Amino acid sequence: MEDPHSGQTLIEARGLSRRYGPLTAVSDLNLSLRQGEILGLLGPNGAGKSTTLKMLAGCLAPSTGEIRINGVSLRENPKAAKRQLGYLPEQPPLYPELSVNEYLHFCAGLHGIARANRASAVAQAKNACALNEVAQRNIGNLSKGYQQRVGLAQAILHRPPVVILDEPTIGLDPIQIREIRALIAELGKSHSVILSSHILPEIQAVCGRVMILNGGRMVYNEPVAHESHFTSVAVQLRRPPAASALENLAGVARVEPLAGGRLRLHCADRADPREAIAEAASRQDWGLLELHAERKTLEDIFVELTAGLAEERREAA
Repeated sequence: MEDPHSGQTLIEARGLSRRYGPLTAVSDLNLSLRQGEILGLLGPNGAGKSTTLKMLAGCLAPSTGEIRINGVSLRENPKAAKRQLGYLPEQPPLYPELSVNEYLHFCAGLHGIARANRASAVAQAKNACALNEVAQRNIGNLSKGYQQRVGLAQAILHRPPVVILDEPTIGLDPIQIREIRALIAELGKSHSVILSSHILPEIQAVCGRVMILNGGRMVYNEPVAHESHFTSVAVQLRRPPAASALENLAGVARVEPLAGGRLRLHCADRADPREAIAEAASRQDWGLLELHAERKTLEDIFVELTAGLAEERREAA
């Protein structure tokens, strides 16, 4: 039977702004998270990612705007709203002198889990985060990767519908990063997740949608699958026609000469002109040697959307 709540909006934030005196860290931000989504929050250092997550988690009051968590207003009923959330800040809130078991039982009490249900909740969190082998060890003696797992375990201990993760793989080695990414992907099957990072592969590896912040403003909000949609086609012809002949083909907006006799054909909005190019090349005997889509990667989009502000900052300095 289909879940009647499938696809419901779990976080709805409208007009969020946060100012520190004359500095605006986040400006007029709208954000939503639906059930089952893993949303990647991407941006350069200082873009406003951590400030945004702190506001969503109820750790920082917005200067303006409204946040609703699973339909509950974070301003009007903060305790009820925060029960819907699990939060792992950039620095995990750990007590190094406690064992993993002691810490998770302590967190279970903070989350308001009934005493009779705490052992079961802790066991589920340990299983989900692969912590059983280190359950008796002090947190301070664990590797950074295992400490991140403990931080994740406390975030999901009370089985919240939404989990917010701020830079969860920062400072980890490549093997630990892969393990945490796999764990986040698994969490996404039973929780909705917001994952903040400035590392592009992090977002591409686990997220279904990406939002890019720059200078405290949202500049991009699309499914990750769309980031590779091509916007131009590279062509090489043995006997190329005049540029006007190519520009008249369906789906071609503009022709740009490239080195080595190659051409870049810029596509009209969301058009795919490859079939028209191949058909015309065959019919007109242009001698088609090369034809392939040039895809715009997430890195291309990120640089394109953030380079302008970086240049402005360098000039101001």
